[in-house]
Amino acid sequence: MEQLTGRLTADAKVSTVKGDKKVVNFNIAINDSYRSNGDTVRVTTYVDCAYWINAAIAEYLKKGLLVELFGRIGSRAWINKDGEAQSTVTLNVSNVKFLGGASATGLERQDGKSAKSETVYNDEKKGADNDDLPF
Repeated sequence: MEQLTGRLTADAKVSTVKGDKKVVNFNIAINDSYRSNGDTVRVTTYVDCAYWINAAIAEYLKKGLLVELFGRIGSRAWINKDGEAQSTVTLNVSNVKFLGGASATGLERQDGKSAKSETVYNDEKKGADNDDLPF
């Protein structure tokens, strides 16, 4: 299980695959820095993420939001329109933790209600009645 912390680069998007299965896709930027020859070098890594558990979480995943994600690294490959092989690495997210409060992160639903800070949404709720979940 991998653990990554970063900010969303754009609002999450929900896609329907294989008939009625929904997936939430989003990207995060992870900032890091190190010293080289006395200079600070800043590096940003972008990670594609996929969340398959409950698509309603997408309304909380907005650009700039700081999140801590837990999941497994996966990959996918395809042929682009020019016939060239392409591939990407994706974090298949199983747990999402919102970092910071609603006022600090803009963590607010479309209906105007705020989500609680540091709430963790994870795959342990798969067996629960999802009608009772806030998303």
